[in-house]
Amino acid sequence: MNDEQRRIIIRRISSYEQQGEDARGRAPVPPINRWVALALLIPVLALLAVLGVFFFTIFVALFSIIAVVIGVRIWWLRKKYRRSAHQQTNASQAEWSSDSEQSTKSGIVEDAEIIEETTVVNERKQSKR
Repeated sequence: MNDEQRRIIIRRISSYEQQGEDARGRAPVPPINRWVALALLIPVLALLAVLGVFFFTIFVALFSIIAVVIGVRIWWLRKKYRRSAHQQTNASQAEWSSDSEQSTKSGIVEDAEIIEETTVVNERKQSKR
């Protein structure tokens, strides 16, 4: 890069600073405008924060209610399932005890397996001998 190009860049930078424009070519904002913007921005941000907390509280409350409803429903179904299982075991025990009493009285054994063996005698073999 030669000296002439460097001088041009330096002159442009110094001319921006002398004219009071920033690097983007805009005029600087007066301090009163900044204070007015801050004065308006602070209440808006406070309002948005309050609304955010309000909606977050509503969301947490709804989530908690839904979690409690689901928990109660699961508890109720487990209780119902245990009750029905308990009734079935009681009924099957009562049925088993009554069946065992009847089978011992009548002499019937339910758990036994009967195997029959039959022997077939071939008459031809006996006649040849």
